[in-house]
Amino acid sequence: MTLPRIVSRGEWRAAREELLVGEKAATRARDALNADRRRLPMVEIDKEYVFEGGDGKATLLDLFEGRRQLVVYHFMFAPEWDAGCRSCSAFVDQIGHLAHLRARGTEFAVISRAPYTKILPFKARMGWTLPWYSSYDNDFNHDFQASFETGAGDDGEEPYERPGVSCFLRDRERIFHTYSTYERGLDGLGSTTSLLDLTALGRQEEWELPEGRASALGAPAGSERIRYHDEYED
Repeated sequence: MTLPRIVSRGEWRAAREELLVGEKAATRARDALNADRRRLPMVEIDKEYVFEGGDGKATLLDLFEGRRQLVVYHFMFAPEWDAGCRSCSAFVDQIGHLAHLRARGTEFAVISRAPYTKILPFKARMGWTLPWYSSYDNDFNHDFQASFETGAGDDGEEPYERPGVSCFLRDRERIFHTYSTYERGLDGLGSTTSLLDLTALGRQEEWELPEGRASALGAPAGSERIRYHDEYED
């Protein structure tokens, strides 16, 4: 194993200040990229999807739970598998308390192709309480490029799954697809702010571009909205 050089505290501080310049540049570049993402156009969803969850059948509109936005995690769990993907499980393990997302009008849900009868015991084993739905009886995973009939294996003929995140925006009863990312695009995601950064409304902060989305929920923007997770009013 190769370890960092050992230096004096003064040398470390100088090196740290030099690195900070690059870190700040990366932060500004990330903010600009997030703004470009929020400027993406959106596509209306006119196909009816019916999922199965803990409360029975649910439409895509139901998954919003009355909120303005929905972030879906495409969890790799094929119908023939006995357990969910290990990497996807590690991703879901790091998802924070959903109250902070919900306070910004954003719901989070996990969707897999496995039947709910397989999802339920695995979810209990993992100790998760977040919403998880089965798309076993519809084309949702295929339509949003999380499942493919061919492409895996040496001959490229085996079906395969890939992890991803898709974001949706609701305008009354109309639903729009605003963004999706897959595989390495998931690196660094899991926190409340990182998931909000993928959505059309973003963190709803006054400094974000494009202008006019910070007050989308008619509530204070920024840190004034942050509460202990048991103090939010839904």
